[in-house]
Amino acid sequence: MILRGLYPLIDLDGLERCGFAPLSFAERVLVLRPPLLQLRAKSAGARATLELLRALAPLCRAAGTALFANDRPDLAVLAGADGVHVGQDDVPLAEVRRFAPNLRVGVSTHDFVQLERALAERPDYVAFGPVFATASKQNHEPVVGLEGLARAHALARSAGVPLVAIGGIDRERARLAKAHCELVSVIGAVMPPGGTLDDVEACARELTRVLAP
Repeated sequence: MILRGLYPLIDLDGLERCGFAPLSFAERVLVLRPPLLQLRAKSAGARATLELLRALAPLCRAAGTALFANDRPDLAVLAGADGVHVGQDDVPLAEVRRFAPNLRVGVSTHDFVQLERALAERPDYVAFGPVFATASKQNHEPVVGLEGLARAHALARSAGVPLVAIGGIDRERARLAKAHCELVSVIGAVMPPGGTLDDVEACARELTRVLAP
């Protein structure tokens, strides 16, 4: 699978604030056939997260999109997801591979020490940021900026690992970031406050257009 373009996250907390049902939201985003889709369910219990992953899996397969669970390799395996995204405080990459060798793994990094350590383990992708200040995460790590993203991209390309830009990216910022990464991950950029599902699809469509090669 070619990893390039839009990487949308289904963030349950954000969806609840905007009044969007997760599956309806996913269906609109998947119309654009992004290479990856991630479920981020920080406040949901394991049972609810598993049920939602199982519901998302066939939708993603039909779109040709790889489904990633956030934080939980065990739920990813049970749901038949394609991969898991882990942060610095989650299950280490090596342990994920021992537990579930067939899962694809993405890793969040926030500085160059973390990035180089992650690249040495050759994940399926590495995320780096926040590139810009973000409202989707409280007490987020220091902003790395476009200069930091460009440096990270050079390191990731040398390692042969796709780089995902994360943090505070909207349509205009996506234009700036696209030269320095393979994928751009978004949450709020496809969840317009007070918008409709038609607006969600329109936002995803515009971001896909902006990020096209």
